[in-house]
Amino acid sequence: MELRQLEYFVAVAEEGGFGRAARRLNIVQSAVSQQIARLEREFGVLLLDRSTRHVRLTGAGERLLTEARLVLAATGRLRRIAGDIAAGSDGALRLGTLHAPGNRVYRALNELAAIAPHLQVRPRRLPPAERIAAVRSGEMDAALVRALRPSPGLEALEVWTDPLYVALPAEHPLAEQPGVRLEQLEHLALRLAARDANPPFHDLITEACRVAGIDPPAGPPFTTLQQTLAAIAADRPSWTVFYEVSALPAVHRVAIRPLIGATVTTSLAVAPGPPGPALRHLLEALHRTAASE
Repeated sequence: MELRQLEYFVAVAEEGGFGRAARRLNIVQSAVSQQIARLEREFGVLLLDRSTRHVRLTGAGERLLTEARLVLAATGRLRRIAGDIAAGSDGALRLGTLHAPGNRVYRALNELAAIAPHLQVRPRRLPPAERIAAVRSGEMDAALVRALRPSPGLEALEVWTDPLYVALPAEHPLAEQPGVRLEQLEHLALRLAARDANPPFHDLITEACRVAGIDPPAGPPFTTLQQTLAAIAADRPSWTVFYEVSALPAVHRVAIRPLIGATVTTSLAVAPGPPGPALRHLLEALHRTAASE
């Protein structure tokens, strides 16, 4: 069975004859007759009574006409949805997310809903390395990742930039300054997460230290911000670097100062090549959100 056969059948039923149906369909009458005859042979029933001057539906034809209209309506809807998906206004977008300041991700998703109301976003939060791997494998369409660099099988589309902060003991002389430079931290132990926990951010900080000409001694690894700040307050002098997720924390015996001359960029990790319509809508929403701050 072909969809055009159902279209011809419905046209004959509604027009009351093969000639009028052919004119409506802009094809020759013999093609309409041949295709409906093939449909009848496939179904094993007569759909039309051709014994009178006017073509009439048989009992089977009356019953199947309703179903044929439903099939054609469903096909039309399928085509419309497929067109909307191709335009990026419908479909599903699998997105790796992260914590961001001021509910930024939620606001971006609200912007996206205004741009493409029928586009379904399926957010998923994973560690940075797993987010990157999911985009490479095709498990995710895109992922927000901080400090991401382009690499084989991956592109980084920048969406926003945030400042970095240093946490160090409140009694340290640098705590008296409004901001701290990396070169001033050369002799203080650095608490940095292991590279496999967050490769992009680890590489960002180690490269920044190299450019600044310092190689600070390694302190205990960064675990969570809360645990690390508590350790800085209680243990031997050390420091860590972090980005704001919610409000900057206030911790007894810990000073938090801006890291002068250093920022962290959040990018949308995607597969190589021009982004499709849905990803373009997402990028527009992310940029709108960043511009509104």
